[in-house]
Amino acid sequence: MIKLEKQGHIGILTVSRPEALNALNSEALTELAARAAEVRADEDIRVLIVTGEGKAFVAGADIAEMKDLDAEAGRAFGLKGQAALSAIEALPIPVIAAVNGFALGGGCELSLCADIRIASEKAKFGQPEVGLGITPGFGGTQRLPRVIGLSKAMELILTGRMIRADEALALGLVDRVTAPEELMAEAVKLAETIAANAPVAVRNSKAAVRRFTGAALQSDLETEAELFGACFATEDQKAAMGAFVSKAEKPGFTGR
Repeated sequence: MIKLEKQGHIGILTVSRPEALNALNSEALTELAARAAEVRADEDIRVLIVTGEGKAFVAGADIAEMKDLDAEAGRAFGLKGQAALSAIEALPIPVIAAVNGFALGGGCELSLCADIRIASEKAKFGQPEVGLGITPGFGGTQRLPRVIGLSKAMELILTGRMIRADEALALGLVDRVTAPEELMAEAVKLAETIAANAPVAVRNSKAAVRRFTGAALQSDLETEAELFGACFATEDQKAAMGAFVSKAEKPGFTGR
């Protein structure tokens, strides 16, 4: 489900649930955290590339698993997702996201945990959670404003709209856009350039930058998890996620 391969000093981590557009369920989150621990323990890996199998990077968290959660279980699921993604972000080595397709919800949040993001021209990004009766719960409310600024992050989160790779580039959400067939080659080339530099200097540089961007992040994530969980006590969440899973027309929201 979460594959880890090595090419020289480069690790390639692939989310592999193509039948579910690589949606992150509890099992995938557990494996993601475990692969992060493997990377951390492997001193031969100097750069990690994260990507998805098939036409999605990660299309989000698994709605079929989430739809019947209550507030307490929702909060726990949010914390589990946050922990798995934070394990990627906290790696001492640079992380490159090679975003090959849909990066929605938890997928956009996973990409935000990378230090550098490269996107295929076919990639699409978004935080569509409000349309399902919940908030972003895997760090999106905290990392997206830190990357693209408060106002644009607020717009994307509150509208739930999906954006293409070219708009993501203009917003600073991604650093490069490539043709789909060139994505992994571009990511590997960049990883090799970084890996050729002094490993201690590279790790220390990342640590210094992350110290600035990560200020107060853990406390902010805990607040996000509380608010995320609270949404699972609403009628709107049950109705919207139930309709999504059953492919029925989504009912109008009532605010309850």
